[in-house]
Amino acid sequence: MSSLLLKNVNAVLADREAQGVSVVVRDGKIAAIGDFEPGLEAIDLSGATLLPGFIDVHIHGSAGIDVMDATPEQLAEVSDFLATQGVTGWLPTFVPAADADYARGVAAIENAAARESSGARVVGVHYEGPFVNSAQCGALHTEFFKTYAGVGDVDALPVPADLVRMTTLAPEIDGGVELVRELKSRGWIISIGHTRASLDVLDAALAAGARHMTHFMNAMAPLHHRAPGPIAWGLAHDDVTCDVIADGIHLDPFMLRLLLKVKGERGISLISDAIAAAGSGDGDYQIWGETISVKGRRTSNAAGSIAGSVITMLDAVRLLRSLDVSYVQLAQMASLNPARLLGLNPECGSIEIGKRADLVALDENGKVKLTLIGGNVASRA
Repeated sequence: MSSLLLKNVNAVLADREAQGVSVVVRDGKIAAIGDFEPGLEAIDLSGATLLPGFIDVHIHGSAGIDVMDATPEQLAEVSDFLATQGVTGWLPTFVPAADADYARGVAAIENAAARESSGARVVGVHYEGPFVNSAQCGALHTEFFKTYAGVGDVDALPVPADLVRMTTLAPEIDGGVELVRELKSRGWIISIGHTRASLDVLDAALAAGARHMTHFMNAMAPLHHRAPGPIAWGLAHDDVTCDVIADGIHLDPFMLRLLLKVKGERGISLISDAIAAAGSGDGDYQIWGETISVKGRRTSNAAGSIAGSVITMLDAVRLLRSLDVSYVQLAQMASLNPARLLGLNPECGSIEIGKRADLVALDENGKVKLTLIGGNVASRA
């Protein structure tokens, strides 16, 4: 693989922005930061901000494609679209569905992950449900919800070989804490969501291995001063991380500021929770067997519930940047924290010598100038 020099960048490192440096990429990895090596192929980025590539752990689709129905070729189309938005890794996310739909979706993911791709890496699968609380269903279809009766219920979930497996569950369902324990023993990443769990149940889930929360504050019992539930519990536990949909709709910007103040950037991951309509503008879309309307970037199903988002990780980064969140903090929330959650941080998630050259350069307006994935140019403005 050829070497590449990225010139004149403001590189966002773990603790600071290194202004006006060069980054050398060799054999798909970051080889040097700050040193200019003449003779290398060079891209002059004219003072752009260089961040680690974004990692989206919760995304149902984009560019007119839903991951539940997608072929391997269509997953590649989503990957290509995401690369234009600075995303270098993603977890196709399933809503509760029939077993045959799960099987077809996982087969496509395995196929897509095994192929050479110019776009964002498919790194695994995320099951949002089916083990969640019907009282906090959001836009999920309750006819596919399940409780946990034994290991056969986990065996029934197909998983891609040698890839990340993650699930969102509600620990208060019948057998929920035992489910957490079983999934943890099998190497799953467990996130608490679509839940009304009590503090005792949440504590038991934490002890069993659940240490993350899905689209925090959305689809969970609201905060109440006499009935602390999952929101209060998540805010109080420094050893529990959460992810948020920073679109200005799922959470008011004031709440984003509050969350950052309480949890800090180490405790928050950004997600898109995007549906197939992302990137396609306003209109009505047939998704998950129903009509989902998009108007002014707000999604709505027939029941009036918000049904995912139509943002990308780039949109979330831009919104938080408009709230004066630093690029160092944003690199943590959009890249390093998701990498840590998925167990990928030894190889990616930050700009460090020896890590994968999964990088995105943003201009002064927050637009993508360049995306590198494994050292290869995946998108260039």
